[in-house]
Amino acid sequence: MAVIVPADKSVETLEGLHLYHGDISNCSMRVRMTLAEKGLPWTSHHLDLKLKENISDDYFRINPNGLVPTLIDNGIVHIESNDIIDYLDETYPEPSLRAADDEDGMLEWLRLAASIHVPAVKPYVYATKMQKKLKKTAEEQKKYDELQTDEELKDFHARHAGASAFDEEDAARARETLEACFARLEDALAEGEWIMGGRYTLADISWIPVHFVLDGCGYPFENCPNVARWAAAHRERESYRDGILKWCADFANV
Repeated sequence: MAVIVPADKSVETLEGLHLYHGDISNCSMRVRMTLAEKGLPWTSHHLDLKLKENISDDYFRINPNGLVPTLIDNGIVHIESNDIIDYLDETYPEPSLRAADDEDGMLEWLRLAASIHVPAVKPYVYATKMQKKLKKTAEEQKKYDELQTDEELKDFHARHAGASAFDEEDAARARETLEACFARLEDALAEGEWIMGGRYTLADISWIPVHFVLDGCGYPFENCPNVARWAAAHRERESYRDGILKWCADFANV
């Protein structure tokens, strides 16, 4: 469980649930969806990623990676979205979002989503859509490098700094990983309505924001009819509307 001690001690005095999040962040989407599924009240601290509001001394003092989301539950600071949704389901167990007979399998889906975020999801999204919108000035890049200590994230952001950019080769490498993952998801969904069968779980919440964002980037899902049916079923859920559409109705037009 990713619990940290923040440099900004003031957040440790916050009462209730507070979420630092970004509208277009797929990681933020899954936490907002979980909060909605649980019917939990929370205080929003929205950061506009397009304006790079997360790249600030103040926010890095809350989350040392400068990433969203960050959840604060009665002063305890949690980072990493899949750890957060697992924590929320354990701490606020009704209604349960766990797989009754295969919790290990469900958690493996969460780990898989986390493992491909920086190597595949972010490069594809940046290469196909976001890098021009999120391009950093030299001053912004310098500020980011000063604040960021995570080498994987520093390397990622250096790839689209200055004159550098993700290109079609980067997108193609990312697509190979994504194709393998969504082929696995397609097979899992052949067995039932949801990833773990007949029960809606954290596995679905972990993956539907990835689908939403990739779909907005034009990722080809034509050969995944089970995934398409699963994605359509999500549009009937209030948590999808509250966690995704309320904040980012159409990623394609971001």
